[in-house]
Amino acid sequence: MKIDFLTLFPEMFHGVIGNSILKKAEEKGAVQFNVTNFREYSDHKHATVDDYPYGGGAGMVLKPQPIFDAVEAIKQESSAPKVILVCPQGKTYSQKKAEELAKEDHLVFICGHYEGYDERIREHLVTDEISIGDFILTGGELASMVIADSVVRLLPDVLGNEDSPVLDSFSTGLLEHPHYTRPSDFRGLKVPDVLISGNHAKIEEWREKESLRRTYERRPDLLETYTLSDKQKKWIDEFKKQ
Repeated sequence: MKIDFLTLFPEMFHGVIGNSILKKAEEKGAVQFNVTNFREYSDHKHATVDDYPYGGGAGMVLKPQPIFDAVEAIKQESSAPKVILVCPQGKTYSQKKAEELAKEDHLVFICGHYEGYDERIREHLVTDEISIGDFILTGGELASMVIADSVVRLLPDVLGNEDSPVLDSFSTGLLEHPHYTRPSDFRGLKVPDVLISGNHAKIEEWREKESLRRTYERRPDLLETYTLSDKQKKWIDEFKKQ
């Protein structure tokens, strides 16, 4: 996969894509990152990329020309990338969307600042508008890094354990079950007996039940679209009585 970030602040990306899983993914050849300052594409003598909004109002608006030219330059190497606008008006991001994007060959993130974008960018360049939540950031950089991280970890061989992304919270439709590690007794706080029993069938059943319990208690909204088995329905009845 190839991922391009179009931004006015390229230095913001160095720490994220140069460390941890994203760095390892690039070293493995699973992904290639490119960060472009779209100010370099401005045809203005002072490299201006924003201007006052027509009709008046507060703030400045990103001009179409630099971003159009930057995206068109990228498309010379890849004719049909997903061009993603990160903005509060987009659809709320989800694990399902991450899984969809992980199947793509090329993603381009447009990271804006100021009051907004010229609407022609949204209408004629963008394939996907994504919001990471109902709150406002100073720019699209942080949101685009969050999305990129969630996508790259789903690429084959990136995590080194094929089950890791499959069993994550939201991937199964439920929140993930609790985890424990050594020591089995820490300050009198003990690991559930089933996890050290060696009975793998019982362990899997415990994990499934605790995953359902955690979802029922913390994110019951997820169960509205989740198909429960007969066994899980009985567990839900148990939870209600507790």
